[in-house]
Amino acid sequence: MTISQFKESLKSINHVEFLAPNGSELPPHFHITEAGLTTKHFLDCGGNERREYSVSMQLWSSTDFDHRLAPETVQKILNKIDPIVGKRDPEVEVEYQTDTIGRYGVEFDGSSFQLTRKFTDCPDKSACETDQSSAKAVSLCTTPDCC
Repeated sequence: MTISQFKESLKSINHVEFLAPNGSELPPHFHITEAGLTTKHFLDCGGNERREYSVSMQLWSSTDFDHRLAPETVQKILNKIDPIVGKRDPEVEVEYQTDTIGRYGVEFDGSSFQLTRKFTDCPDKSACETDQSSAKAVSLCTTPDCC
């Protein structure tokens, strides 16, 4: 879900609820401790320079159990990062800690924001042969600088 879709979804709800990938509700007294544009500038396995952008929100829960962020408050927080995001409309990622910090995608089901698992993939399949017969793709790079 892009940041514009996320903001639009906030307009249709009365309270903000996030669900973990397993369907359990994140504590409703979460804080947004940071929000901003994350830039990943890298070389893929084929040697191609790439940039990826996402809007990252870090959710954190403390002991102030009466704390609740209204949709309007979340909207105001996200509006503050508009100058950083610029004209981009990147995907939203949520950082949330269980055993360690995890990064999740976000989907909206009409009433709740569902955190979704993220997976790795080869960004330059033309430089690699990929064996899709196993559950996990195994990269078999064919260029000298690959992987």
